[in-house]
Amino acid sequence: MIKISNLTKLYNTQAAVNNLSFEAKKGEILGFLGPNGAGKSTTMKIATCYMAASSGSVEVCGFDVAKDPKEVRKKIGYLPEHNPLYLDMYVKEYLAFMGKFYGVNGKLLKERIKEVIQLVKLERESHKQLRQLSKGYRQRVGLAQALLHDPEILILDEPTTGLDPNQIVEIRQVIKSISTDKTIIFSTHIMQEVQALCDRVVIINKGKKVLDTSIDNLNDKLKTELHQNEYVVNIETEKPISETEWKQIEGITKVEINQNEPTKVKLFTQSDLRKEIFLYSAQNNWILLEMQQQTQSLENVFHQLTNN
Repeated sequence: MIKISNLTKLYNTQAAVNNLSFEAKKGEILGFLGPNGAGKSTTMKIATCYMAASSGSVEVCGFDVAKDPKEVRKKIGYLPEHNPLYLDMYVKEYLAFMGKFYGVNGKLLKERIKEVIQLVKLERESHKQLRQLSKGYRQRVGLAQALLHDPEILILDEPTTGLDPNQIVEIRQVIKSISTDKTIIFSTHIMQEVQALCDRVVIINKGKKVLDTSIDNLNDKLKTELHQNEYVVNIETEKPISETEWKQIEGITKVEINQNEPTKVKLFTQSDLRKEIFLYSAQNNWILLEMQQQTQSLENVFHQLTNN
């Protein structure tokens, strides 16, 4: 596992990371989120021994990154946001070159190259120069090199940046397939990826942790931490209904009518009024074509926690 305790990184007097603490355990995919400049990349660079902390500590499988960087590097595979590749090299040539840095040699290296190429589905492209590969396949090469030494921890910084939707799905499937026996910290700006991939989510803003919870508990936790007591119901009717008419239903605090499609409205309430809305509509012969209570999304949560 990886354990970050009271981590701080200062640039002069500005704190890029400010007293940050969280853990990620074996078999867990942790979504690490935050706006640009929140301190995500700085945290990951410290965890991977690329940068020293100002204070606090990071432990990787029991090894301190400041005291045992060589042991930490053996345990971690890292794919940075800007994947550095030697574009004149061929895929297998590059992986062999990188494998030697990890101390993997000879027959074992050949076996590992074959295994990671199959794992990230690079077989059809493995004979090509890196410069001939699309962005998606270059990301797969980067992921393959991070996996060469079979690390226990995998840290991925924006691994799907610049990929098309099909490539994103493919990289997502690869990450999910290798997660059972590894700890994965996954940084992204794409909220759908987090909900599709991750077991837990940590959100930081201005270097500080603002949320740490499981995906399953996210909505319940939000009601407690963010005091979300407002319900939103999306309605579509056969004919337009005025704001005044909607507000005849007790408990509706606000009505937003779609100006382009006046049969579609948002009703804001302090409790679940779907039953009351349905019965009142039936009494007044309003034909409801759709009624759906809007749920809190991770994207909304992200905005609420990082907007200030």
